[in-house]
Amino acid sequence: MNDVRELLGRAVEGAGKPAFSAGAVYAKADRIRRRRRVAASAAVLVVVAAGAFTLPRTGGDEDPAHTSVASAGPSASPTTSAPAPASAKAERLAALLPADVGEIEEVSLLALIKNATPEQARTTYLGPLDGQYAFRKDGGVGYLLLTLMDREALERKMGRPADPAEDLCARIGQEPARDDCVREVLPDGRTLTTWHDSMDYSGDDNVGWGPELVGRLTQSDGSQFLVRSSTGFEGSGTLGPLLTEPPLSRQQLKKLLTGPEVLPKG
Repeated sequence: MNDVRELLGRAVEGAGKPAFSAGAVYAKADRIRRRRRVAASAAVLVVVAAGAFTLPRTGGDEDPAHTSVASAGPSASPTTSAPAPASAKAERLAALLPADVGEIEEVSLLALIKNATPEQARTTYLGPLDGQYAFRKDGGVGYLLLTLMDREALERKMGRPADPAEDLCARIGQEPARDDCVREVLPDGRTLTTWHDSMDYSGDDNVGWGPELVGRLTQSDGSQFLVRSSTGFEGSGTLGPLLTEPPLSRQQLKKLLTGPEVLPKG
């Protein structure tokens, strides 16, 4: 358990100093570790940590749970509050996706689930579209979590850079295989791996996550994109019922991750 605590402790560096305990996330991470092979577990824990602790902040004293709103099509869920100012980042993301994915809103999961303040939710992202987004469609709410980790960050948090030659779909020892895992070597040498996760385990934070599509784009410079296309969550801070399917499909994730719009400029 000590290695889990150390990994997650490093993963939340730079995300402020929340006053609440991270015990619930450690407990969930430990369960994930038992369900995954050791090498893959470290990366999954980083994704969980990013999903639970590192949130965007646009500055000022606005509500950190809803930093912005952008519509990629008509919203199927009514709202009683006045529209928030449009987010340039959410608008750029919406422009890359078909309108039928629903309404896209940039959110802070830490603010939603833990009632974090803007200071606690503050962080710095590397990619221009990195962040956490709510997708509202047909009365449900799902989430997209996108994070780019450079070589140095991966070496600090996991002890090694990302390796495009690693087969994340391969089963090692007695660890369970990833469900519906697809590994694709791209023409430029990068490797895209996607799989489904039932998320059939629970933590101590009164939140239950629905099934999701997980993706990793491993790049030749040792960096890696990590993405979760989640059907949503139930419990404290939920914005609505689960979606019936992840907000972005496997092909939509591939198009998004392999496009130039997600890469840092320069």
